[in-house]
Amino acid sequence: MTQTQAQTPTRVATKPRKISRRTLASRVPHYVALLVTGVLFLAPVAYMIAASLAPASDTLAGFAVFDVTQWGFHNYSGVASSLSTDSTGHLWRFFAVSFTVTVAVVGLGLIVNSMAAYALSRLTWRGRGQALFVILLLLIVPFEAVAVPMFYLYNDARNTLWIQIVPFIGNALSIFIFYSFFNGIPRSIDEAARMDGANPWGIFWRIIAPMSKPAYASVAILTFLTQWGSFLWPVLMISDPNLRPLPLQISVFAGQLPPAWGQVMAFGVLLVLPVIVVFLIFQRWFIEGVASSAVKG
Repeated sequence: MTQTQAQTPTRVATKPRKISRRTLASRVPHYVALLVTGVLFLAPVAYMIAASLAPASDTLAGFAVFDVTQWGFHNYSGVASSLSTDSTGHLWRFFAVSFTVTVAVVGLGLIVNSMAAYALSRLTWRGRGQALFVILLLLIVPFEAVAVPMFYLYNDARNTLWIQIVPFIGNALSIFIFYSFFNGIPRSIDEAARMDGANPWGIFWRIIAPMSKPAYASVAILTFLTQWGSFLWPVLMISDPNLRPLPLQISVFAGQLPPAWGQVMAFGVLLVLPVIVVFLIFQRWFIEGVASSAVKG
């Protein structure tokens, strides 16, 4: 009787790769450039946060705002007390309007734009090429070019909540991002699902959509950034204080005389904070989407 001896896989010890001095020296300029770029981007945000916590007398005093011993939340309480009546509007209502509009545009836009991109990418129908051409053409048309015609088109619906939502559900950039991502998914998956009896609707919801989380995250973040900071359209369409989003209200707040710059900075922090939170939540899928798009490109 022969005995077979189980062979255990041997691990090959890998030595850490050493970086030569020449390679390290060649990377130094890249690191310096990235550091300088990061400082340029983060410096205004850091100053805004510090100025919102500094005393009102030091708001425009340069580096004096970074004196931690003088920090407090008086500017934030001042914003809350300044926006607490029916004549000035309530701070919580501005947040509620921005949150409702943004969530509605992001949620409905993810559904509508992904379905449109799926039809352009995976289905065969007459006029598909012309529709794709129109969408690509809309990518180069800035919103400012169509804002005035849209103003006259929707003039009868001014000072409503839905007028801030419906015109922005369909988005050419979102459709193009979904379309590019869907094209990178092998069509053999569709064929295998079709052989199992799945229809196009089931293929989209059960296969394509779950595989496209990076694309959904990228579109969600970009749409959230654009809609949360929307200013031109509310300026044209909203005059009711109870329906103002945050970007419009902060411009009204900053225009009051005399301007309380410490409270303006605190209002700015409140405006930026939700964007940072949303990015931190979806950053992993967002980076995956950008990386996959780069590999495909």
